[in-house]
Amino acid sequence: MRYVILAVFLAVLAGAGAAGHHVWTFLTVPPEDPGHEVVVVIEPGQRFADVAARLVERGVVTDALLFTLYAKYTDLGGKVKAGEFALSTGLTPGKVLEVLTTSAGIQRKLSVPEGLTMRQTARIVEEAGFGTAESFVRAARDKALLEKYAVPADTAEGFLFPETYLFSRKPGNDAAYVVEAMLREFFRQAQNVWPVKPLEGKSLYEAVTLASIVEKETGVPEERARVAGVFLNRLAKNMLLQTDPTVIYGLGESFDGNLRRAHLDDPKNPYNTYQLPGLPPGPICSPGLGALLAVAAPEIHDYYYFVATGEGAHRFSKTLNDHINAVNRFQRKRTTSP
Repeated sequence: MRYVILAVFLAVLAGAGAAGHHVWTFLTVPPEDPGHEVVVVIEPGQRFADVAARLVERGVVTDALLFTLYAKYTDLGGKVKAGEFALSTGLTPGKVLEVLTTSAGIQRKLSVPEGLTMRQTARIVEEAGFGTAESFVRAARDKALLEKYAVPADTAEGFLFPETYLFSRKPGNDAAYVVEAMLREFFRQAQNVWPVKPLEGKSLYEAVTLASIVEKETGVPEERARVAGVFLNRLAKNMLLQTDPTVIYGLGESFDGNLRRAHLDDPKNPYNTYQLPGLPPGPICSPGLGALLAVAAPEIHDYYYFVATGEGAHRFSKTLNDHINAVNRFQRKRTTSP
């Protein structure tokens, strides 16, 4: 009997030693050396046990149960973030857990140029993999989100600040977080545009509307303040703005790239500034910082007209007669002008 007890005791010690060695190996030795990068997506609300199983499946850790127990021991299991993470099979479990709980995840670039409409921006967001265009537009019309950022409109049109952003992709297809980031950036930039007395409400909406027209009318940064001055001069004299981009915006998806006389003569288009006085009902695109600054500090002058020279710039005129001469010189084949 004594020999039996001794044999059992030695077996227990051996088992404990083997288990201890397994745990020590799990914690200190990575699955591979050298390792290779593995991208793992963790869904919102996903159980930690499922996360552990996924990591084993991708070869990032070797034992799901030990990884779960280790997370509980370190009290980090509940701090794992949802997102897209770049891990490696050359990491120890402690380092893997550190990445999952402290890293922002993989940062991917989203470049949104100036002068895009809300729907054009939505398509870029979808193509970049940050959510569906439909969810982007839905968020851009969400009353609660617009109220949160004091957007004085029914949509975020004009307030989706064009910029290059870095995002960690969120699981799922909801692009609301992109809309929120762009709104947040707009109002951060607005503090630089109007640092002394920030605009809000109707004044802000009108400024953004005018800036959106300036954005679409010229790609030459040096001309923006002058173009803004032209439109302000015309508004002060109750002259029609007569700007093509507003008409095109009002045509929406039906515009085929050819602006016709019938379009300019149509008073039913609420954005037709050839027929309707004052500013259009709202922004026609998202203006960049340069266009916003141009409206905040327009050039003071006596110009009321401008026409494209065909080289990216414009010829500015003070009188209608001078403007007609400029049109004849630079755009003989064109039938309309700003």
